[in-house]
Amino acid sequence: MLLNVLLQAASEAGTAAIGAGIGAGLVALGAGLGIGRIGGSATEAIARQPEASGKIQTAMIIAAALLEGVALFGVVVCFLIATR
Repeated sequence: MLLNVLLQAASEAGTAAIGAGIGAGLVALGAGLGIGRIGGSATEAIARQPEASGKIQTAMIIAAALLEGVALFGVVVCFLIATR
C-alpha cells in the first residue's frame, strides 16, 4: 500500500519533488541530532567545570546558531528544487 502511494506521488509530482522532500527531512533530522549533541556535550562540560559555564554556554549558542543556519539553507535549497 505504501509503495502504491509513493509510486502515485512520483508519477504526479515528479522525482525531483520527492527527492526534495526527502532531502528536507534529512536536513531537519540532521540539525536536530546535531543540536542535541551540542546541548548534551555542553551540559556534560558544565557539570565537569561549573566555573566555565559562561564560556561553554556562549560557545554552545554560537555553534547551535551556525548549525541552524546551515540547516535552514539546506531546507530552502530543497524547497527551491521542488518548486522548479
